[in-house]
Amino acid sequence: MKKELTQIKHARSAKEFPEIELEENEYVVLHIKRAYVGIVLIWSTVGAIVLALSILLIIIASTPSFTSTAFVINERSLGYLRLAILAIYAIVIFGGFISHSIYDQNQLYITNFRAIQKTRTSLFANSTNVIKLSRVEDVSYHQKTIFDHIFKIGTLRMSTVGDETTYTFPWLDTPNDEVNTISHLVYENKHSFRPAEDTK
Repeated sequence: MKKELTQIKHARSAKEFPEIELEENEYVVLHIKRAYVGIVLIWSTVGAIVLALSILLIIIASTPSFTSTAFVINERSLGYLRLAILAIYAIVIFGGFISHSIYDQNQLYITNFRAIQKTRTSLFANSTNVIKLSRVEDVSYHQKTIFDHIFKIGTLRMSTVGDETTYTFPWLDTPNDEVNTISHLVYENKHSFRPAEDTK
């Protein structure tokens, strides 16, 4: 019965997460994404810049053309200035969509055997780290700032034995819940029998 349940979970995970290659009898227990507050911060920043540019456009629209000994502001120069601000508008909004996409593509999959971390830092820079849970020595999280405590976010840390590498996943929502689940899976992988193909 347990084997059949594992196969059902494996099939369901393979269907729901085609982007990761699952081993035999492996299934996804946790699919972790970065906290939504990061998306809010990105678009709040974009909104603040757009608001400032809008105010500047209003000021420009109400500014009469004049000539002085220092500089000249006429209809042509005002037109160029408006075009420049509109170009900045487009760049800021486009940058917001890119930042949103990059932020959202940082994901962590915790299966019953492994942790699979997909990291993207720019449009062209990405990496995938795969950690067997049986090699994880320590699972913890830290919250360094008052911002982390207010919004209940933190950085997940997983340290491995042997090479003593520490893997981190920042901007994690309610990290205490995930840490408890991952710690339990690590314990199971270290203290329960696993088939030969899973211990390679």
